[in-house]
Order: sequence, then structure tokens, then C-alpha cells
Amino acid sequence: MSDEYSIRVEKSFKDIDPESWNMLSGTSKNTRKEFYNPFISHAFLSSLEESGSATSKTGWRGHHLLLENGDGRLTGAIPAYLKSHSQGEYVFDHGWADALERAGGNYYPKLQCAVPFTPATGPRLLTNGIDDAAFRQVLASGLRQVTEKIGVSSSHVTFATDDDMEALADEGFLARADQQFHFINNGYRDHADFLDALSSRKRKGLKKERRAALENGIEIDWLTGRDLTEDIWDQFYRFYMDTGSRKWGRPYLTRAFYSLIGERMADDILLVMARREGRYIAGAINFIGGEAIYGRHWGCIEDHPFLHFEVCYHQAIDFALSRGLKRVEAGAQGEHKLARGYTPVTTHSAHFITHPGLRRAIADYLERERDEVEQIGDYLDEHSPFRKGERPEADD
Repeated sequence: MSDEYSIRVEKSFKDIDPESWNMLSGTSKNTRKEFYNPFISHAFLSSLEESGSATSKTGWRGHHLLLENGDGRLTGAIPAYLKSHSQGEYVFDHGWADALERAGGNYYPKLQCAVPFTPATGPRLLTNGIDDAAFRQVLASGLRQVTEKIGVSSSHVTFATDDDMEALADEGFLARADQQFHFINNGYRDHADFLDALSSRKRKGLKKERRAALENGIEIDWLTGRDLTEDIWDQFYRFYMDTGSRKWGRPYLTRAFYSLIGERMADDILLVMARREGRYIAGAINFIGGEAIYGRHWGCIEDHPFLHFEVCYHQAIDFALSRGLKRVEAGAQGEHKLARGYTPVTTHSAHFITHPGLRRAIADYLERERDEVEQIGDYLDEHSPFRKGERPEADD
């Protein structure tokens, strides 16, 4: 690459041209890539900001890195935030912060390269589609230099792709591994075909569980596109606030966020809603990508046995199979997903620590943690619900 390149920081998505961003992230409606990921679209990220969900007031101050050539043309980008805490990330570093602050240092602010509140793997070093590997390396180098120049303790790239991890490793970022559970579509014709791949005991158990979930006259609706009215969002937000307040203490997303995504990306959203006696009582929000459906969160105002599993996991599998999608990514953690046909998958993040002593300690910790994640994965594989030889493998 013979051109001169420079990195510019933008604090707000309103100052970033949507089509230029979407061309880099593969989310332009005219040039969507097969692996289209809705979370890195301008529509999703700007909705988080404009709704007041991810702003300076909530501890997510925009610090997005834009790579430009000598003519000022956007050739790369990184969604990034200066964070004053470690909430809403799903990759936990509170212990690192405590260690540095006990030693007299300041861990916050830190630079977080991520999609807020979204534990889904996707591109973080966004390139123009030409000589991607070279541009990813430029972005990784730029991120390291910005981290050092602005004087923060660290930068963190969470839920990164393998390609991004390779570029970041070359710039001295430390690799971290964690685990999620994904449903892998192994070419199943329908849900019955998927069940045939399970052991007899597990197959019977899931059939019984699904029947029990719909007792008491519960019915399931799939809502997407024009179905997503303001009234529907009001009902879903009630579920989100009720369950989120009990589970997390303070839900992250505002009501305005749902109106914005409903306006901007309704065809990329699936609400799975449970109805009883003519009214909705529970629901889960999913986002539809090029290859996968991503489950995010759910809520309910009535408790019914197994309804959470039906709405969040079984229905997502049904939808993925109906659309021919390769995966269901059902969010962070949750070993209970294993029994429902979800497979352990390793996720990755990269961390640049500027303090030499803290960096050495974290590097040692991460090496042991990676070994532990691998061992847990091996153990879970041994307890897979699939018949021998039927366990699906995620694409590399």
C-alpha cells in the first residue's frame, strides 16, 4: 500500500456517513456480504447512541477510529468507546482493574472496541474489501498507537473474528478465550431431522419439554418487518424491563432504542412472542444475519415451566432451519443450552495492556485460562446430546 494513511477519531455516529461505514462493515444493502452481521451496521450502532443506551452518561463515550487515505477517503474503521466501567461487555476484567488500582494506577478509562451490550462475534477491524489482511494490520497497528498516545491503561477488542485476532496478535495484543453455545445446522431438513441426530433419551426429553412449555393454552408468534409496531415494542419492553430489572439490576437499553431499530432494520429482527388468553406474556428478540440468527434477550410477565427454553432456544432453531441459516448464536454462557442441541464454541478477545507488570501478570493468567476453557470444552463434548458421530462442527 503506497498511499499515506491516517487515523481520525469520531465521537458520534451522527458524524459518520452511514453508507461509507456500511461499505466497510459489509452491511450496505447494495453490497451485503454473505456473512452479514447486523450488529456492526451503522443502523444498529447509531441506534444505541441516539437512544441514550450507549453514551457518555452511561459510560460508553464514542471514540470510533476511522482510517483515511491521503484523499480523505474512508478505508477502514473500528467501533470503539472510552469506558469508565466494565459493565455490558460480557468479557470480564474487573479483577484486572482492581489489581492496577491497588497498585496505585488508573484502569479507567479504557478503550473498548466492541458492540455495546452484544456478546456476538463479528468483525471489529473493518476494511474496504481490498487487500483486507493488509488493512486489518494497519488498523491493528493504529489501535495500538492510539492506545499509547491517549494514555489509557488498555484497549480491548471483544468477540473478535479469527482474522482480527491474527492481526492484533502481531501488534502485541494478548489473546483471551471464552465459551458460548451455538446451534449448528448440520444440513437438517427440519426440526424432526435435527431431533433424529440426538440420543433417544435426549430426543424424548426435548419433545416432552416442548409440549409442556405450551400447556395452559400458550401459542407462539413470529413477528418481523411490518409486524413490529409501536404497540408490540411497548409490550416487549415491558417484558424486558420486568425480567431485566430482576436479573441484572438495571437494564441497559432504553425504550427509544427499540423504536429506532424497528424503524431502521425491522427486516433483520425476529420477535418470538408467547401469547395466552389473547395477550402476549413473554418474548425474545433475535437479530437475523446472513448466516446466523442471534438471540439477545428475553422477558416475561408470567412464569410457566420451560417457556424460556421454548421461546429463546427451540423457536430460534425452528426459525434458523426454516431460513436455511447455518447457526443460532444464543448469547453468553449457559451450559443448559447443551442439552437442547447447542454446541460449545470458543470465542476470542484481544487485549493490549500498557503497564508492563500488569501485562505480564495478565499474560500468565490468560495462558492458564485458555487451557481451562479448552478442557471444559472437551468435557462438554463428552456430554453432548448427539448420537455418536452426529455432533455438528462449526465452520472454521
